[in-house]
This record gives sequence, structure tokens and C-alpha cells, in this order.
Amino acid sequence: MQKFLPSLVMAALSVALTGCLQSEQQDEKVVINKNPYPSTYKALPLETTLIKNATVLTGTGSRMENADVLMIDGKINKIGNNLSAEGAVEIDANGKWITPGIIDVHSHLGVYPSPSVESHSDGNEMSSPNTSEVWAEHSVWPQDPGFQKARAGGVTTLQILPGSANLFGGRGVTLRNVPSETMQGMKFPAAPYGLKMACGENPKRVYGARKVLPSTRMGNMAGYRMAWAEATEYKRAWEKYDADYAAGKNPAAPKRDIELDTLKGVLDGDILIHNHCYKAEEMAMMIDLGKEFNYQSGTFHHAIEAYKIADTLAENGNCAAMWPDWWGFKMEAYDMVHENAAIVDAVKNSCAIVHSDSANTIQRLNQEAGKVMYRANENGFDIEPELAITWITANAAQSLGLADKTGSLEMGKNADVVIWNQNPFSVYAQAEQVFVDGAKVYDRFDEKYQAKSDFMLGQREGE
Repeated sequence: MQKFLPSLVMAALSVALTGCLQSEQQDEKVVINKNPYPSTYKALPLETTLIKNATVLTGTGSRMENADVLMIDGKINKIGNNLSAEGAVEIDANGKWITPGIIDVHSHLGVYPSPSVESHSDGNEMSSPNTSEVWAEHSVWPQDPGFQKARAGGVTTLQILPGSANLFGGRGVTLRNVPSETMQGMKFPAAPYGLKMACGENPKRVYGARKVLPSTRMGNMAGYRMAWAEATEYKRAWEKYDADYAAGKNPAAPKRDIELDTLKGVLDGDILIHNHCYKAEEMAMMIDLGKEFNYQSGTFHHAIEAYKIADTLAENGNCAAMWPDWWGFKMEAYDMVHENAAIVDAVKNSCAIVHSDSANTIQRLNQEAGKVMYRANENGFDIEPELAITWITANAAQSLGLADKTGSLEMGKNADVVIWNQNPFSVYAQAEQVFVDGAKVYDRFDEKYQAKSDFMLGQREGE
């Protein structure tokens, strides 16, 4: 029996050492703060408000006549006929129209503010094909007079995006369109971040001129793939670190990379893609790229040729944000039809959006959507206002990951509401009162609700 003692001693020693290793002191776990610049937004002072006797477009595809909308504690409480609420401020909207607050998914207000001067041009970090590390919110100037002009057009929510010079332009931020001294005071609480990407002519022109990849569309595609491959390895390294730490080990955390944090956020499903992309074949390639690296390819912006692949977009859950009539200003914007958004919308499970990408047209997105409706109806469509309004409300909210909070007039959703003097798709339509979370932020007839930025105080407009 003595010849077995050494092996028994070694086994006991091995068990003891294993126990020591398992009880090794762990360093504090490294955790990446996904929201280091949190929203400080708080709704403005509000009252229980009952708007009565209006034509209501709910944003769900319905239209109600002589209907009332009740807002309590910043939420839509009821929509119906002959409503009453004790202590409510009543607004007689007879002959007027009510819609959800308008949402612009593609704006550069605050990063390309007015006045448009070089010192204010902070929306395009044209220093590398991949600038996923930059965040548009760090350029937003909340004193941009354009925010108030957009409020006067009924815009209650807007996504501010970086420009389109790069393959990856950086993060966008979604804002509540309210007066504020800081960007964080406008930041939509819990709204997902977006990642701006760009296809086609812009990145290959900017970097090709510098003899840097990309200079061709195949260079564009190679640049995306290299970035996503690197992000995949970064994600794997952090997942291994988390798993090892959970198992009681004391692993070294991966080296932090701010650029790859954003791309990893997309792969994790936390950050949504917003892709400047005009041509049908490039949108199709971006869908395939998402499948290769296992992320959702998101919303295509501008999408001049979306009508050619409307079924593919719907099948893959992609929104398309489009202009009604901008086209022909470069080759990739050449093959346009005025019914573009209507054709996309006609496919089941589609997500058609009308966007601005303009400090001017954001002031009249209602009429931009109206252009599509009228042109489409001239060419055989039968689109009613109750459908067209979804292009600038409910579908836009879906694109931003906010469909459970805003974009339609439904019980329990944020009370983002616009009262129009008439059919909002008329060229004579004007927003008379605008509410964000039930608080009035604009009144056409009351200067108290016509906020001016500090920059505009003392300025002489129109001179």
C-alpha cells in the first residue's frame, strides 16, 4: 500500500491548490457605462387639457370626426366624443385638426445651426473613414434658432445625426424639441442611440481624393467589413471577460476602445443603424452586410431608389426615410420618382418615412408628406390623410425605437400633440398649438409660448 501514498498525497495537494485558485481575490469588475451623458430632460409645467370637437388623425391609420383628446399628467388619457374632465383646461378646436407631434428622423439642427458659419460647422468629422467614436450630441448647440422654427412647424421630436462624409460618421442623438440651456435638457430619456453610416459617393469622394481607402464602392464595402470584423472580435473579448469573471476567475479586462464601443453597441442590439444610402443595389448590399455580421441594418435615409426594392425592405424590417421631391443633384440621386414613399408604403409590413435633412423643410414636414400624397394620388394611388400622417409620426417613431412612447395618439403614450388650423396637408396649414408631454411649447397667438434662443435676443430679423 505504501507505493500508492505519493499519488494520494499529490492528488490531495492538487485539490488544495485548486481551492486556493478558486478563492483568489478578484479585482473590481470593469463595466462600460453605456450612458455617460444621461438625459436631464423634465417636462415643462403642464395642466390637464381637453381639446374638443376636432378632426383627429391618430397616427394609427384612423381618422375621427368631432373628437376630443384628453391629456393628463403628460400622457394621452382618452380619445373619443363628448369627453369631459373635471378641472381640465378646455380648448375648442371646432374646424381644426389634431395630429401626433411630428418626428424628424434626419436633422442637423444644433450641429449645423443658424447662422451658418464655419465656426458653427460641427456636424461632420471628416478626419477618418470610420469615426464611430464621435457623438453628435457633443456638437449640439441648443441655442440654434432652428429649434423654435421647427416647433412652429409642429415638430416635437427629432434625431440629430452627424454628416455623411464617412463610412461610419458617429452616433446620433434623439431630442425633445423644447427650449433648454443644455443638450442634455433636450435629450429624449431612454431613446436608443443611432449610428450614422453612409453608402456611395460621399465617402469614396472625400477619401479617394486623399488617396485613402475608400476610393470606390468596393472600397466602401471593404471598409465596412473590416470595421465589423474588428468589432466582432472586440465583442467576443468582452463577452469572454464577463464569462470568466462570472466564473470566479480574475481576468484582465480588454483594452477600452471608444470607436469599437459604438460598433459593439450595434452588434449587441442597443444602437440602431441610420444609413445614408441612395441606390437600390447598395441598400440590398447593406442588408446582406447586416446578415453577415448579425446586426439589423436599420433605416435607409434619402433612399432615392427605395421603390425598386420595397418588398425587400419590408421583408427585412428596414425603414426608408425619403424626400418627396429632392433628386438629380448627383448621379446616385438621379433615378427618382415622386411616388417613392407611397410605393414603399404600399407593401405589407413596410415603414415609409418622410424626413427633412434641412433646416428649412423641417419647418413644414406636414407639407413635405402632403407632396407625396398628392403626387401619388395623381398617379393611381388612393392615400388618405390618416395614412399620410404616419410617414412623419408613427413610422418615424418606429425607426427611432420609440414606437411605445410617441408617434401616435393612443392611451398611455406621451402627449405629443399638434393642433392645426385646418387639414395639415394643405399649403395653408399652420400649427396653432404644440404640446410635448402634455406641456404647451408653442402657441401661434401667444408670445409666452414663442421661445427665442439667447442668440436671437437683440437681433434684428430680416435685416
